Amino acid sequence: MATVTFFHAHPDDEAIATGGTMAALAAAGHRVVLVTATRGELGEVADGFLLPGETLGDRRAEELAAAASILGVGRQVVLGYHDSGMEGEDSNARDDVFATADVAEAAGRLAAILEEESSDVLVTYDEHGGYGHPDHVRVHDVGMAAAELAGTPVVYLTTMDRDFMLALRTEAAESDHGPEDNLEGADTMGEPSERITTEVDVSPWVGAKREAMRAHASQITEDSFFLQMPEDVFARVWGQEWYIRVRPEPEGLGDGVREPGLLVAPGGDLAGGTSAGVTDR
Repeated sequence: MATVTFFHAHPDDEAIATGGTMAALAAAGHRVVLVTATRGELGEVADGFLLPGETLGDRRAEELAAAASILGVGRQVVLGYHDSGMEGEDSNARDDVFATADVAEAAGRLAAILEEESSDVLVTYDEHGGYGHPDHVRVHDVGMAAAELAGTPVVYLTTMDRDFMLALRTEAAESDHGPEDNLEGADTMGEPSERITTEVDVSPWVGAKREAMRAHASQITEDSFFLQMPEDVFARVWGQEWYIRVRPEPEGLGDGVREPGLLVAPGGDLAGGTSAGVTDR
């Protein structure tokens, strides 16, 4: 069995981007480690949601623990950096936020966990963090540096299939659901389809993924775009998760040819999806 470490920026990122893969790996007996850079202290929250004296960071830490339990996480760690806020906000430049953290210092913290766990795989973010959030971009930088320090043999970048998202936006505009406004920015989200090396079918675990999202109630409310989707629509949108393998360098993948799981052993063993053969889309 392998140990797979997922490195995310804020609570709820793990459920949205990689929750199905995490649940699938855990169900197959692999050890899943979740490392989160911040507690998401600058997320938006409705007035009156928090208890008297409760901070958003405290609530989100509780939500993260609940979601991790749903997804079968074996160990959950928060690195302790402060949330940087959305791109363009003044908070991005604060000296105590993750976006301005020293990459070498943060990578050392993450590498120590990778080494302690003898992690076989690290999952971090693509180069622009999926959609440009400063903390997400820093996750990529720190994750890549940590993998180098720890000598982690397999590294993936979690991302979104931009072409799939654009097609969804068009489809939504022509349907009764009309969530095209919620897919604003899809033209720059994730990476082009041709770059993606790995597409994991997580449809058997989409229920756990949805419940993990629901656990993050301060950020993903019952009337949110995510939870208002009918079950079949939710499964269509969130029933697959996408990655780019950067270590070891993939041969014969990309440009429509995709592996259906994460490489977890030198012999080519794949895990985290419903099948083990390479697919040609």
